[in-house]
Amino acid sequence: MVFELQSKYSPQGDQARAIAGLTRSLVAGNRHQTLLGVTGSGKTFTTANVIQELERPTIIMSHNKTLAAQLYSEFKQFFPHNAVEYFVSYFDYYQPEAYIPRSDTYIEKDSSINEEIERLRLSAVSSLLTRRDTIIVASVSCIYGLASPEDFLQMLVTIHPGQRITREEFLSKIVEMLYERNDIAFGRGKFRVRGDVVEVHPAQNDDEAVRVEFFGDEIDRISVFDPLTGHASATLTTFTLFPAKQFVTPHDKLRTAMAGIRGELEERVAEFERQSKFIEAQRIRMRTEFDLEMMQEMGFCNGIENYSRHLTGRPPGSRPYTLLDFLPKDHLLVIDESHATVPQIGGMYAGDRSRKSVLVEYGFRLPSALDNRPLNFSEFMETANQLVYVSATPGGFEINNSVVGNTAWIPNAENKFGEGGKAAGLKHAAPSAKELDVTTPGAKLVVEQIIRPTGLLDPRITVRPLKAQIDETIELCRRRIEIGERILITTLTKKTAEDLADYLREIGLRVRYLHSDIDTIERVEILRTLRAGDCDILVGINLLREGLDLPEVSLVCILDADKEGYLRSRTSLIQTAGRAARHLNGEVVLFADTITGSMRDLLDITEYRRSRQEAFNKENGITPRSVVRAVQESLHVIVKGGDVEQGIMREDSAGFDAAELIRELERDMADAAARLEYERAALLRDQITELKNGTSPEGGPPIRKKATYAKASRKKRG
Repeated sequence: MVFELQSKYSPQGDQARAIAGLTRSLVAGNRHQTLLGVTGSGKTFTTANVIQELERPTIIMSHNKTLAAQLYSEFKQFFPHNAVEYFVSYFDYYQPEAYIPRSDTYIEKDSSINEEIERLRLSAVSSLLTRRDTIIVASVSCIYGLASPEDFLQMLVTIHPGQRITREEFLSKIVEMLYERNDIAFGRGKFRVRGDVVEVHPAQNDDEAVRVEFFGDEIDRISVFDPLTGHASATLTTFTLFPAKQFVTPHDKLRTAMAGIRGELEERVAEFERQSKFIEAQRIRMRTEFDLEMMQEMGFCNGIENYSRHLTGRPPGSRPYTLLDFLPKDHLLVIDESHATVPQIGGMYAGDRSRKSVLVEYGFRLPSALDNRPLNFSEFMETANQLVYVSATPGGFEINNSVVGNTAWIPNAENKFGEGGKAAGLKHAAPSAKELDVTTPGAKLVVEQIIRPTGLLDPRITVRPLKAQIDETIELCRRRIEIGERILITTLTKKTAEDLADYLREIGLRVRYLHSDIDTIERVEILRTLRAGDCDILVGINLLREGLDLPEVSLVCILDADKEGYLRSRTSLIQTAGRAARHLNGEVVLFADTITGSMRDLLDITEYRRSRQEAFNKENGITPRSVVRAVQESLHVIVKGGDVEQGIMREDSAGFDAAELIRELERDMADAAARLEYERAALLRDQITELKNGTSPEGGPPIRKKATYAKASRKKRG
């Protein structure tokens, strides 16, 4: 199977050169390469073209679920006929197991699994095992442990008509694959039996089940049917059934693993008793014996992943199997927003080990639980094949490693995940526009993509003194508001952001503030109001950076720009300045009394990029134009529905059982989350919290009639 990219666009600006350079570098066998693409230059489209050229299974890693979902949607549109899969953490809510010795507090693991995301994860694994035209969009959760690929393949069951197998043997196999029998509530991961007919709902499928009909000790027919109506849609000549869970172990391996767990338990108990830690000895024996009984009877137990070393037969201290082990050896790994994703990969291991070490020390888990962990950075780099780092501000790690002849990886001497640019010995953190050298040892493999398809230039940078920065900001804002444009203002603290927003509001400006204390759904609504023109100014701190698409913003004011640090680092300044890069009149104003190193980098890079962009536009007769994009309609519908529902709640406070209402809301929340409608799920979650606290939005009544609720819910869904 081949990758078939479908798009009404063709490569524009720097995209064609970037696609050619990256493709030649990867074909030449170089392990590390970087795509330095400015905001709005179409990095996703470039990546899609590279994947089509190489025709290799690809995994694209992002540092959070929201950006991963956005990428998944875009790649699904680019490759509608190929297997584009989504692999992120399947927890809607996750509270890890932990113990706090100081207060003798044990926190039990608590989680809520999103069944739709679990299905997508299983679908991703099955696609990797059955076809090469696969693209996996994943979060950093893909470096956490999974079952062994060998065990997963061993558990597959392939059947065909005429195959000699009894019904009992087939049922025994699918039970070992952790499918559950349910003749009434037939659903994903379940099977039911009706005489000589066995119906199985594969765990990776949403709306198709399989009917296996037996004639004596032989399979007579296999058909696909709709589990809702029961109507068969196709007859199959062969079918492969995948396990229902991600942690599966063949029965013989499970017996061996249980013996190993029991042996480790006895050693651990003896060790605790030698140290006179009798409470810990009793605790670990009781907890482990219970888990062993569950595995004996059910083949599974809560927290079974903590025994993954025994289940997969790995030696102590060895790395776990992850999604990367299911990829073929020639895979391509694309790290999106690498300046944020690479440090996140590097930080996962230490945090996980710190928490579990306490659990092991106090007898809540066996020492082998420490081997149920994410990959450390060295293991990740050893597992990955060829890598493409994608960012507008790649760090020193990416730049330093992207050289011809580097087959391993080179940490930065001072900071493994430090800033780029000067750390790489490059004035602009990228070579000139000439063709990329992919063969000369030591040559930099950094591909620039700074020409936007819209012809837009990088925003102009202006430096103004700190004195009277607030008054000057107000004057700048008034000028932009008069011509219908929007403004972002960044401060250094939450208190400053709130106080400045209050002050601007008092003098008659329409302003909102945005920082980490604001609820997720409210953050999205604030951004929508800015785009829709309901407010003109947004004051923030660190949220006004990568991933924020606000085409209406023409001015970014950065207060106290010379306070060098994390919030005014090179990366932060470049990313924040990029928020004005989608508008024809984009401008960034830095208020500072001195020019810091980070500011100088921003000024130099902007000057260099603007000169390249202007020259390209002049040479090709391009007239720059602002990005035009509709305000997010789905969010508008959600918020409008919420307003309608709140109004109805205030009008009708007749006695309806609050507990029943909460149950209805929880069902709706789970339904929304299953369809990946995260904004609506978050809105419902907030309403549930308010009802449990005995309040409702803006002081409305906490209860309402069932019919009224249903009416509001329908309006909200459109």
